[in-house]
Amino acid sequence: MTEKNKNITYDYDAIIIGTGPGGEGAAMYLAKSGKRVAAIERYKSVGGGCTHWGTIPSKALRHSVSRLIEFNENPLFQLDEQHTHLTFSQILKHAAGVIRKQVKLRAGFYDRNVVKIHQGEARFIDNHTLEVTAEDGSCYTLSAETIVIATGSRPYRPPEVNFNHSRIYDSDTILSLAHDPKHIIIYGAGVIGCEYASIFRGLGVRVDLVNTRDRLLSFMDAEVSDSLSYHFWNSGMTIRHGEEFERIEGTADGVVLNLKSGKKMKADCFLFANGRTGNTEMLNFDAIGLEADGRGLIKVNTHYQTSIDNIYAVGDVIGYPSLASAAYDQGRLAGEAIVKGNLDVHLIAEIPVGIYTIPEMSSVGKTEQELTSAKIPYEVGRAQFKHLARAQIANTNVGSLKLLFHRDTLEILGIHCFGERAAEIVHIGQAIMMQTNGGNTLNYFVRTTFNYPTMAEAYRVAALNGLNRLF
Repeated sequence: MTEKNKNITYDYDAIIIGTGPGGEGAAMYLAKSGKRVAAIERYKSVGGGCTHWGTIPSKALRHSVSRLIEFNENPLFQLDEQHTHLTFSQILKHAAGVIRKQVKLRAGFYDRNVVKIHQGEARFIDNHTLEVTAEDGSCYTLSAETIVIATGSRPYRPPEVNFNHSRIYDSDTILSLAHDPKHIIIYGAGVIGCEYASIFRGLGVRVDLVNTRDRLLSFMDAEVSDSLSYHFWNSGMTIRHGEEFERIEGTADGVVLNLKSGKKMKADCFLFANGRTGNTEMLNFDAIGLEADGRGLIKVNTHYQTSIDNIYAVGDVIGYPSLASAAYDQGRLAGEAIVKGNLDVHLIAEIPVGIYTIPEMSSVGKTEQELTSAKIPYEVGRAQFKHLARAQIANTNVGSLKLLFHRDTLEILGIHCFGERAAEIVHIGQAIMMQTNGGNTLNYFVRTTFNYPTMAEAYRVAALNGLNRLF
């Protein structure tokens, strides 16, 4: 507590606004450090957007569709020419079950660590005081020495698009889709757009994916993103690159998309998935002199401290990397900074990325394009999943693992994986890539005996393939 405020009594040592991954990480660290902690959550249950509208439901939907595809493509179950069909509403039931389990689990964390949950909307009165508006309209105030903003983000909604129309959705409201669409237009081919394109195409829905950029997921290694693009094309999906909408018209039975290029497209369902906005407009920043940028994001320093000393921010509300995994770590690091002072602690430099398309994509470290630009002498080792016994047994032959390593030192520089379980597979290589004092070496995979048959064996195959390229 600062010298100025040492004689002031607050309701809590810390208040966390939001109970998503970032808020949970901060709340749990502070509570376990002996602080009196409260959390304010405007939704009826804890978990934030990650649990209720984002990561958890979309990945649960993806899992159901992936298993459906696996069933329909497995020769053991192809007893006739009829494929099993599921609707979006049917697979939502599985997602709802996962959400319930996650909420119960996460609510237990708050209970066990004696973190009081206040249900309602929070707004600042001053930099130590928050007003909470409950669902019944009643208001009360709470005060704390430290406040952590972890309010997350929501889908960006252009004002000219009528999201009240029954066939126009964003990535939150798509979870309320009740009818069985035959054709969907997805506007925006970022991570969310590509994941939902996979889900709907896997259900047999005709998909038009409109990309405002010139290629899919350009932040990924080009070879891997090209693999996804080819797989989408091969599945019958239509991708239109470099397009922007002029007008989106809702009709009685669907939606017409007018593009600035002059093209017109019509479908019976439309998903707008182009950008997100930080949830800050309701916090009354004017009262404390804090500012958010045009996208509702807050600037923080390396310790997640805002321009106001006792107010911190973590998760999607501060922007990049906007990952649930990183948000939880940010919350813990902010908690550590609050308890121990501004220590030299920070997120790892190489944060793994998992994209849950069908097939999955995941990467950690540098891409070929980055290494080439930096003039780093690297070589490539590859393993095709179709050559692995485990993939053949599981009938998941699509995909590959790519290792980028330094030609001279054999240090692993980047790992890129495309295919089923890619987000799991990448962590094996990440563990080695993070080693120091000579532990980060391609030779580890050559000298290690892997269980057989496993997907992990891809590392040995890729390492040998890479070493064979050296001369």
